[in-house]
Amino acid sequence: QDKDTKMTEFWLISAPGEKTCQQTWEKLHAATTKNNNLSTNSKFNIPDLKVGTLDVLVGLSDELAKLDAFVESVVKKVAQYMADVLEDSKDKVQENLLANGGKVLTTIYLSFEVEKSFKNYSSPLDTVPFIFIFKGVNQIDNDLKARASAYNNLKGNLQNLERKNAGSLLTRSLADIVKKEDFVLDSEYLVTLLVIVPKLNYNDWVKQYETLAEMVVPRSSNVLFEDQDSYLCNVTLFRKAVDDFKHKAREYKFVVRDFQYNEEEMKADKEEMNRLSTDKKKQFGPLVRWLKVNFSEAFIAWIHVKALRVFVESVLRYGLPVNFQAMLLQPNKKTMKKLREVLYDLYKHLDSSAAAIIDATMDIPGLNLSQQEYYPYVYYKIDCNLLEFK
Repeated sequence: QDKDTKMTEFWLISAPGEKTCQQTWEKLHAATTKNNNLSTNSKFNIPDLKVGTLDVLVGLSDELAKLDAFVESVVKKVAQYMADVLEDSKDKVQENLLANGGKVLTTIYLSFEVEKSFKNYSSPLDTVPFIFIFKGVNQIDNDLKARASAYNNLKGNLQNLERKNAGSLLTRSLADIVKKEDFVLDSEYLVTLLVIVPKLNYNDWVKQYETLAEMVVPRSSNVLFEDQDSYLCNVTLFRKAVDDFKHKAREYKFVVRDFQYNEEEMKADKEEMNRLSTDKKKQFGPLVRWLKVNFSEAFIAWIHVKALRVFVESVLRYGLPVNFQAMLLQPNKKTMKKLREVLYDLYKHLDSSAAAIIDATMDIPGLNLSQQEYYPYVYYKIDCNLLEFK
C-alpha cells in the first residue's frame, strides 16, 4: 500500500440493512471505490448479542465510552513503553507491535473478526465481555506499572554508574583506568598522586613536575590515560611534600585528583556495574516479549470495545430488530473530505432531523454530542497514529 495515501486512521461505521445487509455493504463499497478510490473497505462482522432493555443500552453506551478511553490509554502506554525499552532501535518498534497472532496493526482491522471472540458469551449484553475486558486490561495496566518500575530502576542505577565512568578526567571514576603498577603502595614515606594535566600545558608539566616541591622522585611520571583535553599522569613523591606540591601545581593549572588506590572498592564498583548490566540484559528479552504479547491483548480488547460500541449505538440509533451492517473504512489521506461528503449523501436520509436535533441539543440515547461530531450514521474513529514512532 502506498504510504503517502493510506492513513493509519480507520473509520468504523454502521448503517441499517437495506433489503439485506449485503446490499448495504455493496452500496457503500461501490460509492467509495468505484472510479474514486476514497477508501479501502471491509465488513466488520459483529455477532447478534442479546439486547436487553433500552435503559440498559443507554447505561451501557456511557460505560463503554469510558471503557474505550481506558483501554486506548493502556494500548498507548504499552506501545510507548516498548519505544522506551527499545531505546536506540525505535525503528523496530512498529515490527514489535504486532497484534492478533503477528498481523501488522494496520491489516489487523481488515481481517479482524470479532464474531469468533464473542461466541463464548451467552449472558445478556450488559454483563457480557464488559467486566472480562476491563479486568484483563486493568491487569495489563498494573503489570506494566510494576515491570516498568523494576526495569527503570535497574536502568537508572546502571546509567548513574555509567555516568561515573564517563565525562572528563576531572570528575569521572578512574577505577577502570588505573592499574596497581601505576602506584607505589604500602610505603611509609612515598605516595603516588594522580594529576590532570591540560594537553596545552603538557610540556610545562614535563619540565616542571620534578621541581614543583622538594622530594619528588625523578622520572616518576607517566601518562596513564588521555581524553580530548587532558592527560592523566601519575607522580611519586614523599608524603610530607604533598601539600606543597598540590599548592604549586595549581599555579600551573595542574589538578591533583583526590584518589586512593583501593583494589577492593574498585573491584566492588566493577562487579556492581557488571551485575546491573547483566541483569538489564536478562530482563530485556522477557520484557520485550511481555510487551508484545500484552500489546496484542490490549489492542484486541480495544477492538472488542469498539465492536460493542457499534452494536449498542446501532441498536439505539436504528431500533429493533437488530439489522445493520458494520463496516471498516481506511480513508485515503488526500480525499477524506470527499469521503465524508459521499457518506453523508449515502446516509443523510437516516436522519432528516439531524440539524434540528443538534440545535435543540436534546438528550438522545446513544448520542453524546460533547464527545464527537455527529453523523447520520454510527461512526467511531480508530486512530493508529498513536503507535507510530519516528
